[in-house]
Amino acid sequence: MTRPGCVEHVISLPCPVQPVLAVGAWYKNTLCLASGQQAFVSKTVGDLDSADACRAHEETARSLLEWQNEKPAAIAHDLHPDFHSTRFAARLAAELAVPLIAVQHHHAHIAAVCAEHGERAPVLGLALDGVGLGGEGGAWGGELLRVDGAEFQRLGHLRLLPLPGGDRAAREPWRMAAAALHELGRNGEIPARFSGQPGAATVAEMLRRGLNCPSTSSMGRAFDAAAGLLGLCGRMEFEAQAAIALEQAASRHIAAQGMPQSQVDGWQVSPEGQLDLLPLFARLADTKDAEHGAAVFHATLVAALADWAVKAAHRTGIRTIACGGGCFFNSLLSAGLLKQLEKAGLKVLAMRRLQPGDTGIALGQAWVAHSSFATVG
Repeated sequence: MTRPGCVEHVISLPCPVQPVLAVGAWYKNTLCLASGQQAFVSKTVGDLDSADACRAHEETARSLLEWQNEKPAAIAHDLHPDFHSTRFAARLAAELAVPLIAVQHHHAHIAAVCAEHGERAPVLGLALDGVGLGGEGGAWGGELLRVDGAEFQRLGHLRLLPLPGGDRAAREPWRMAAAALHELGRNGEIPARFSGQPGAATVAEMLRRGLNCPSTSSMGRAFDAAAGLLGLCGRMEFEAQAAIALEQAASRHIAAQGMPQSQVDGWQVSPEGQLDLLPLFARLADTKDAEHGAAVFHATLVAALADWAVKAAHRTGIRTIACGGGCFFNSLLSAGLLKQLEKAGLKVLAMRRLQPGDTGIALGQAWVAHSSFATVG
């Protein structure tokens, strides 16, 4: 039977799986039907922030199930309870009388890489993105995980940064730069440094008093902080604008003068596994040449992530590193980290057929669901 037109990718799996429908997350949503030794990943229906996208999401799910013509063993979804995909998954599971399986966002990122590569042994996962709901309601996004099929353990994370104004900070990188200055003990510089931004003094006071400043381990917000400190992007008009501006500025410097040395004291890894980039932010805050600063940021970030992963590999004995999440769209980061980790003798896995961002989440959810059945069995 010809597969439906909504399917964009067919991924070969390393073993047969029971039929599972995975409904993806929020951004760039895709769905995945895994059955036999294949996973069928849909075209993206877009972000689930409009009625049209939500309708397309539900229609795609039903098209996949109709085509499969077999009741799924489970429906897999993101851990976040407020996503349309999660609410629809609950309705659909009740309708079909099948189990629901919630999968943490960053676990799914790494599981998607494992599914693509047919990797069934435990891996260390570097999951770097904008945000995903983590344990105890935390806003995760810079995670070092141990992933073994249906199980994962959070081995470490980026040092938390406050989000002044909550979600608004994700759209205004100057706020993340202000957060970094606050964490450096330089709160008093915020009003003057960002005098062109309405509310700079208010943000400084919010940070001082801890008002409406939830914390995050997001690597995406770390990129925003760097771009804000260097004056490359104060407010974003489109997704990932700050990170793109940072990478482009770094690329211009590298093309003209080569990659600078990493800042050797630009990070710290705590005994608990926390990666602290505040020393790097301190350097960027005092940098006059934005393009050189952007290049230093990338060089130092690659060195820091490699150090973090290598220490975890020595501690756990796991020599395979899986890299997932939207930050790996950045070619300076992905290529530089691959080189450093392979130099350290580690095996590195990254997305090949699918993109590293949220379009791969559904595949990861399906693989985790399959693994949970295998564990029970």
